[in-house]
Amino acid sequence: MALPQQKNDATAERLGAMSRPDGGAWIGQARDAALVRVETMGLPHRRDEYWKYTRPETLVDAKAPHAGVYEPHETQVFGDIDRLKIVFVDGVFDAEASDELSLAGVEIETLQSAGAADIHWARDLYGVLETRGQSPVERPLAALNSAFAGQGVVIRVTANAAKPINLTYLQRQADTDVMFHHVIKVEDGADLTLLENGPAGARLNSVMEVEIADGGAFHHVRTQGRAHERRAATHLFTRLGKESTFKSFTLTVNGAMTRNEAVIELTGDDAVAHVAGAALGDGATGPFHHDDTVFITHDAENCESRQVFKKVLRNGAVGVFQGKILVTQTAQKTDGYQISQSLLLDDDSQFLAKPELEIYADDVACSHGSTSGAIDEEGLFYLRSRGVPKSEATDLMVIAFVAEALEEIEDEAISADVLARLEGWLERRRG
Repeated sequence: MALPQQKNDATAERLGAMSRPDGGAWIGQARDAALVRVETMGLPHRRDEYWKYTRPETLVDAKAPHAGVYEPHETQVFGDIDRLKIVFVDGVFDAEASDELSLAGVEIETLQSAGAADIHWARDLYGVLETRGQSPVERPLAALNSAFAGQGVVIRVTANAAKPINLTYLQRQADTDVMFHHVIKVEDGADLTLLENGPAGARLNSVMEVEIADGGAFHHVRTQGRAHERRAATHLFTRLGKESTFKSFTLTVNGAMTRNEAVIELTGDDAVAHVAGAALGDGATGPFHHDDTVFITHDAENCESRQVFKKVLRNGAVGVFQGKILVTQTAQKTDGYQISQSLLLDDDSQFLAKPELEIYADDVACSHGSTSGAIDEEGLFYLRSRGVPKSEATDLMVIAFVAEALEEIEDEAISADVLARLEGWLERRRG
């Protein structure tokens, strides 16, 4: 079917303004195939089913929007964690600001280095999970990334990583249009914790493809925040083997528009996949639109999945959740849980939710729920009656509200650091 003319024109304009990065034969072929996918699908339009709650124009326009550069005054998030730091400035790897790319149990290269090689293990993953994630729902911004991203890291985990790897994204220019593509392979029985933080640029399109072999584990913690005008579209594609574990948590504060997508396949028996997020938006400083779109496929027996998303919205902020659990006929004894909740701190904010279950197996335990409401006045009265000022009492209740999502972070030190950032954001809002 021919693309609608408006969508076709927008796609052609965006592609015409982009240039392909250099690379070897294998990555060039992958980029060629991705470009065909983009041209076939067209870039997203607000009439597309999975974009009806989120306007994609600022992610599709040929020119990136302007976003003021934010200079943090407090310590960088994860700064107190013993980690290997990899820094990108305006979307480009900064070797001088980064630690040496060497860590026990892990092989690390830049995407540029891996792509220049004639033969590389990343060839079997780059664009592969993204391609699988295009069905049954098209994700054209992810295909655009596979076609044009020239920066990122490729990580192969062969044992338990000695410490977390931290990808830090710094912005120095107000109009940077950034694309990252990360490829991560966790071998049998290996374990890695990956941290991400920083605004990256005025507009960000990122893809992370993660394959977890039998018995492997991947823990992912990401913070997005402080840049009020940032636009971002992130994509996380994951495939899990037998008895493997995947856990991801994202904290988002500020940002004009953010869409975080996760596409997860449980293909090995007894696998576990948890994806969670907490978003805090205040429209007083500018527009805030936050969209979590998750698609989890159970395609093996006795697997467990959890989706836990909490949004706190005020002053006209908008939150979106689209989550689906698909259970194939062979995925007996599936345990799937999905919850999306919003706390609306005024009458101007809005929460839009579309939870879905599609089940073809008959021996499953799956549930989903979505709620939206105001702050508990009884709880607020209880705190105020004990001398807690209203603003501080409200913040305490906000933290209690998002606690279920924060519990998905297993490392106590990392969890405490994320909580400190959350508390700091709330304190600044009081000021």
